[in-house]
Amino acid sequence: QVQLVESGGGLVQAGGSLRLSCVASGRTFNSYTMGWFRQAPGKEREFVAAISASGRTTYYADSLRGRFTISRDNAKNTVYLQMNVVKPEDTAVYRCAATNRPPSPRSLDYDYWGQGTQVTVSS
Repeated sequence: QVQLVESGGGLVQAGGSLRLSCVASGRTFNSYTMGWFRQAPGKEREFVAAISASGRTTYYADSLRGRFTISRDNAKNTVYLQMNVVKPEDTAVYRCAATNRPPSPRSLDYDYWGQGTQVTVSS
């Protein structure tokens, strides 16, 4: 069992930056693929990025590559999402997720989820 707690969300102006964090409980964090997803009001959940257990491989939604960066610190049981040049359309609840499977953009492939952190981008 893995428990995930996100933080770092808030209100940011368009063009600004924000870094989200997700801390995982347990001693096997370095065996899990980690992902970030987001869901805006009235929209379906959307894949943002994923990172392999070792951190050597990363995946991004095509529309976000170049602005968002996923990383992890296995010594701190933490995965990060650096968001740069944010846009109003980035407004959403961001959730991290964990799986023992290889990195995937499908939310159904993830077994553990955090509660989420709200990101609001003002224009």
